[in-house]
Amino acid sequence: MRKIPHLRWLIAFALFVAAVLNYIDRSLLGLLAPSIQKELAISDGDYASIVNYFLIAYTLAYLGSGFIVDKLGVRLSFALFVSWWSISNALTGFAQSFRQLSIFRFMLGLGEAGGFTASPKAVAEWFPPAERGIAVGIYSVGGAVGATLAPLLVTLIATDYGWRWVFAATPILAALWLIFWLWLYRNPLEHPRITEKEKAYLSTHLLAAQAEATAAAAAGPAKSVGATLKHIFSQPFIWRLMVARMLTDPVWYFYQFWMPKYLHSEHKVDQTGLSIMWLIFLAADIGFLLSGFLSGRMIKRGTTPPAARLWIMLVSACLVPVSFFVPSMQTVPAVIAIGMLVAYAHTAWLGNLTSLVMDITPKPILGTAFGIIACGSTLGGIFMNKGVVWFIENLTFNHCFYVMAAAHPVAIFIIWGLRKQAASHSV
Repeated sequence: MRKIPHLRWLIAFALFVAAVLNYIDRSLLGLLAPSIQKELAISDGDYASIVNYFLIAYTLAYLGSGFIVDKLGVRLSFALFVSWWSISNALTGFAQSFRQLSIFRFMLGLGEAGGFTASPKAVAEWFPPAERGIAVGIYSVGGAVGATLAPLLVTLIATDYGWRWVFAATPILAALWLIFWLWLYRNPLEHPRITEKEKAYLSTHLLAAQAEATAAAAAGPAKSVGATLKHIFSQPFIWRLMVARMLTDPVWYFYQFWMPKYLHSEHKVDQTGLSIMWLIFLAADIGFLLSGFLSGRMIKRGTTPPAARLWIMLVSACLVPVSFFVPSMQTVPAVIAIGMLVAYAHTAWLGNLTSLVMDITPKPILGTAFGIIACGSTLGGIFMNKGVVWFIENLTFNHCFYVMAAAHPVAIFIIWGLRKQAASHSV
């Protein structure tokens, strides 16, 4: 059988493409909101409820999808998640009412969360610590690339054919991805296409530790699901990271779901003009990639992985508060410029937080632990949506930016002590 050089990077590319599809599907609703709200007679409050249905499903799926990944493995579970969310996205184009739209976006949330519990476990299986930041950056950039492409997709399709046809594009691409993924992915210990050179490299840096962990798990008594969850929840670092995501991920959700509406309502940007959002997501791409490279360099120079991640996150926490100045900007380019800096800082933060979870969580329960931590993300998003509606109705859109300015500084204070957490920490 023909061997594939640098197989782990091809797997990283597959994770990247899945994230592109994931974020295109979730971003479409916000970009098409003006057209959808008009045709289906949906208020801002109804729109917030639809987004929350997605996030509620996302929360539930995070709790369950990590367990599914740990039990079924990355290959099969990821294929199931992509199939489910692609079908759900296609159904969105058929929605005729607020109720139907809510159901289809709820279904989308049930599938999409799995992509971000399976991807970290794939990276943990295939990449040593010094490369994980880059690998996470690659697939995380996929999310930002998807969000970058979504406005262009809307412009190309919705302008001539209407908003419903936009939701038909990605399911076709997802079908091709599924064929490629099922052919490509295996555990590195079992993969028939890995070269001897790459296998030796991974054996030196990764596979020996994985084999020891697998043997220890097999020798030890099996734990029930309840006992495993109880043990995970008893770990302070799980709670700290969950709270950190609850505080900071709403910033990213705001830019996905509400920034187009802010530009539309406060700066009178029309549906076509909202394609300018691609610049914000381009900055997010850079944040994911550059931060992974920088943390990897720090690790190679002797910094422990947890400390390297947190130093990068500290810099990000100092940059995000520039969102405070968005309301004082008088032009759209100025708003976009600040949005780009915030997006860069947040994705640098998020990419390193993801790597930090991999650094300090045992691999056999990584999917479950990551899903639990990520629940903080969706809970924060739900509170954010309700808060945005309250601000719009009782104060102004501007107050959203004032609140976002404080999120990352508070979060870094909560998790800063984890820089001394042992990379071999066991739950």
